[in-house]
Amino acid sequence: MKKYNICLDVGGTKVLGVIFNEKREIIYRLKKRSKTGEASTKSVEDVIVSIVEEMIKESGIKRSEINAIASCAPGVINQQTGIVLFAPNLPMRNYNMRAVMEDKFGVPFFVGNDVNLGVLGEYKYGCGRGYKNIVGLFVGTGMGGGLILDGKMYTGNLFKGAELGHIILDPEGPLCNCGQRGCLEAFSSKTGMSNYIREQLARGRQSEMAVAVENGTFRSKRMKKALEAGDVVAMEAVDRACHYLAVATGNLINTFSPDLVVYGGGMIEACGDLFLGKILTELDRYCWPTIRDSVDVKIAALGDDSVLYGDLAMIEEG
Repeated sequence: MKKYNICLDVGGTKVLGVIFNEKREIIYRLKKRSKTGEASTKSVEDVIVSIVEEMIKESGIKRSEINAIASCAPGVINQQTGIVLFAPNLPMRNYNMRAVMEDKFGVPFFVGNDVNLGVLGEYKYGCGRGYKNIVGLFVGTGMGGGLILDGKMYTGNLFKGAELGHIILDPEGPLCNCGQRGCLEAFSSKTGMSNYIREQLARGRQSEMAVAVENGTFRSKRMKKALEAGDVVAMEAVDRACHYLAVATGNLINTFSPDLVVYGGGMIEACGDLFLGKILTELDRYCWPTIRDSVDVKIAALGDDSVLYGDLAMIEEG
């Protein structure tokens, strides 16, 4: 009997892999850097394959016991064909991930957008249980969004919808990795916050985050330490991020009238209470009271595992 599912979270800075048993329990976990700095699809592919191979070897499970493998990735992904069309924080363009993984491991492979699956995971197994309409915003290296509408994951035409992180809030704003200006991601993701901190450092200001942002984005735990130490520049970056999250959330509430808004991702897992408090302080200014009154706002209950449980749900739904 095939009783194990392997699920992957492929992000802009790391690849996290887990093995689920038949009781939906995680029995093995492994994380590696995704090597995006090498700017090569092959280098990221090698990390993904090595994680699966190492988990199988070290966990002691047999290949014949693997039911399926599923993965998420940021960007636009055709779930039907398994092709990553565009990933703004990964060197993947029109990349047939399904073909590579099924050829390598000989089991069914599923792939979808990371935050779509994160919201699906929360809907099925986390804080979204019992809700039918959910808006999700996940703050990581980038900024992803996901929607559950009438109890089903909404992905739009050709799986290209729900790119909520690329709502344009200021057409003259900072350049986003997607090529547009003023996206929510450019303000409120770890990349956006890192860019703001670097701008302030270039003006001669001091911050404990200087080394952390020198070669890219910071680690969420490092930002938490800076905030706890009273770092003014770091707090300004967070205030700015939360302001634009509140603006975007208000617009999404007015548009979809969801039962629930959920915030997730690495930054929220590290500093969720702080972010949520700041967002809620402003949120009511940006949406109609009669709509806002029927919306709950929560932090993802599954933390860093939201998308992995979304992978599992994708496998179970076939």
